[in-house]
Amino acid sequence: METAAPSAVIVAIDGPSGTGKSSTSKAVAAKLGLRYLDTGAQYRAITWWMITNGVDTDDPQAVALAAGKPAIVSGTDPAAPTITVDGQDASGPIRTQEVTSKVSAVSAVPEVRALITELQRSIAADAARDTEGIVVEGRDIGTTVLPGADLKVFLTASAEARAARRSGELRGKEASDLAATKEALIKRDAADSGRKTSPLAKAADAVEVDTTDLTLDRVIECVVTLVEEKRAGRP
Repeated sequence: METAAPSAVIVAIDGPSGTGKSSTSKAVAAKLGLRYLDTGAQYRAITWWMITNGVDTDDPQAVALAAGKPAIVSGTDPAAPTITVDGQDASGPIRTQEVTSKVSAVSAVPEVRALITELQRSIAADAARDTEGIVVEGRDIGTTVLPGADLKVFLTASAEARAARRSGELRGKEASDLAATKEALIKRDAADSGRKTSPLAKAADAVEVDTTDLTLDRVIECVVTLVEEKRAGRP
């Protein structure tokens, strides 16, 4: 039976949208020589596939029946993470507002979560075996996907701060005002936290970091320190 490299570390970073998960996770992985996996991109990818293939994303049965059809491949280089669906680059299409508005419904389907969770665990296992480890970001990594992760971090921030950050990421016709963005984030939180299968939740042994009043550099520094302490064997 293959085992993880002695020095490999698996880091789970969870939290709602707009807390800085992606920027923090990529930077931490790059600084520490780890791989990186954006699990949200995988759920966005399967949602985008459903939309482009005419699957009714509001019909859980239809989504469940189609869940196993697309081939989703995630590149784990933190400097240039990639996501393809059936060999096609999906990094741009998965970030549209249409996908954003439908991803919670698709993600809530148990068959979808089972397939994507299996994929995520496989990627993490490969990274732990073949590299120094991996930083995996999402909403249920520490609680469901990788409950045995070496370090679990849960990022939080006020709804106002998260809305401001998310609005700043949007451009052109995708841009929206702060009030609308805040409302959408709160709605997404409710959907993700309230779903029956693998809801958004903080693991009991996760370290919570409130990023509301912290710069990105400070958040990155905080998480890097936590990882280094874990590697050094300190509690």
